[in-house]
Amino acid sequence: MGEGHHDHGHAHSHAPANFNQAFAIGIALNLLFVAIESYYGWQINSLALLADAGHNLSDVAGLVLAWGGALAGKLQPSARKTYGWKRGTILAAFANALLLLVVMGALVWEAFGRLMSPAPLQGEQGVTMMVVAGVGIAINTVTALLFMRGSQHDLNIRGAFLHMAADALVSAGVVIAGALTLWQGWLWLDPVVSLAIAGVIVLGTWSLFRQSLHLLFDGVPDSVDPLAVQAILAALPGVTQVHDLHIWATGTSYITLTAHLVMPQGRADDAFLKHANDQLHDRFEITHVTLQVMQEPFTQACGAPDEHDHHDDHDHDHDHDHDHAHEHGH
Repeated sequence: MGEGHHDHGHAHSHAPANFNQAFAIGIALNLLFVAIESYYGWQINSLALLADAGHNLSDVAGLVLAWGGALAGKLQPSARKTYGWKRGTILAAFANALLLLVVMGALVWEAFGRLMSPAPLQGEQGVTMMVVAGVGIAINTVTALLFMRGSQHDLNIRGAFLHMAADALVSAGVVIAGALTLWQGWLWLDPVVSLAIAGVIVLGTWSLFRQSLHLLFDGVPDSVDPLAVQAILAALPGVTQVHDLHIWATGTSYITLTAHLVMPQGRADDAFLKHANDQLHDRFEITHVTLQVMQEPFTQACGAPDEHDHHDDHDHDHDHDHDHAHEHGH
């Protein structure tokens, strides 16, 4: 005699509220900068500035991706799309990380080319490059700051923030390398600085890439400890076993949980379910909880024979942990 209990949880406190303005400002500023950079790159015949303009165009693409993901996440669920389009935020974060890694690969390729055959830098060229890159630092820093607040809690917003912060770093590198090259004539410095910056950015982006890919495959979000969740559910009054625990992200700000609770002595009332839901929300910000209560465990434990591929489902949901063995005590 199983009972299905379902609770939506509280509204998520960190869901991006009014980032529309931030995205609009960021995209407008970066398009303006691409226009300035392209114009001066063409005027002084600087391949570096033209290449950087192309790079900054990828930032606009990154911001558009992140904005699209955020807007998709707010679309209402339907009978056919019961979770809505929240996963759009995870896809956008993944695409942003991928785009940034590809752009850094291109930067590394160009830097190695420059190391092999350094191009001489004329005084006027160098000054123009430094001034334009200085404008780039300002624009990218302002745009990054627009997303700083949300980057702590939302992977998609973090993708936008990383993209802009990375560019501010690249522009700063151009200014420093330009100044030292003009002063000392070190033609090798510009590509070496570019390689160092690319290394820093790839290290920062790798975690975004790994986390977003993990969430795309229904992995448990990094902010949630599955063993601690298991312990909270097992410690609820009257619960003797917890089966079929699944935790996954439906979006970069939405965590969902389903579980079967074995309660031989009785049924779960609303107060019990509210207590369970509040604990899960307050500890782990799990926003969508569905608990099925039964007096006898009619679903078999993970890994039992004739389980209809049940074990695969668990591996799928916990691909970055080996905790299932502990969770189900086998």
